[in-house]
Amino acid sequence: MVPLIDAKLLEMIKNPNTRDKGFRVLIETYQKRVYGLVRKMVIIHEDADDVVQNTFIKAFKNIHKFNHKSSLFTWIYRIAVNESLNFLEKKKRWTFFSMEDHHEVMASYLDKSPLVDGDEIQRKLQKAIIRLPEKQRLVFNLRYFEDLPYEEISKMTQTSVGGLKAGYHHAVKKIEEILKEE
Repeated sequence: MVPLIDAKLLEMIKNPNTRDKGFRVLIETYQKRVYGLVRKMVIIHEDADDVVQNTFIKAFKNIHKFNHKSSLFTWIYRIAVNESLNFLEKKKRWTFFSMEDHHEVMASYLDKSPLVDGDEIQRKLQKAIIRLPEKQRLVFNLRYFEDLPYEEISKMTQTSVGGLKAGYHHAVKKIEEILKEE
């Protein structure tokens, strides 16, 4: 069953007279949460803005493919997840340094950026999360920070619940090891 807000948004978007307004409402409804997820993945504010913009452009272009098997939120998050992972993969290819160096760049950004808030403990946690493989980082962020159930994360990532639980467990263990090193 499609949630009421989704049904109203989709009705607005399907109507040519209210389509633009429907997309504005869709963006207003989901933009902050999508940005939060993307920012935890790509770290740098400007990169996150680009990925969020690409997410909503893809949603706009592909709304006719929305199949109502999940909520609109889950569908948009799935686009954001894919856009984030694609962005990180492209960034690896753009740069001529190793992933360890890339992690250092992101950790340095966490230290220096006025856009990153939080105390020293939160910064240490973020630096540890950065060192996780992208998919583990994604699962950790969705489960720990977004508090999403594994079933919803499964729909977003197209990964089995068992695989997600294992990935989350491994991510927690790696974070614990990283934090012990510091």
